[in-house]
Amino acid sequence: MIQIAGALLILSTFVAAQLGRVDPRSRSYLVLNLAGSSVLACDALRGEEWGFFLLEAVWAVVSAWALLLQVRPAAR
Repeated sequence: MIQIAGALLILSTFVAAQLGRVDPRSRSYLVLNLAGSSVLACDALRGEEWGFFLLEAVWAVVSAWALLLQVRPAAR
């Protein structure tokens, strides 16, 4: 069930972005992708599914990095 919840978080934001309902650079998009990919990465790690873990861990790191760039004050 946890895999389905994580996948639905990622897929729902992807579909919303494709339909033009959410900006892929928006905080909501990034937060939902971070949450979904983190859940799936943890599940993959627990199940020792290394390829799936790599995919989801990188997805989570990229989402987290993009969020940090948004909230960090711009250097002048």
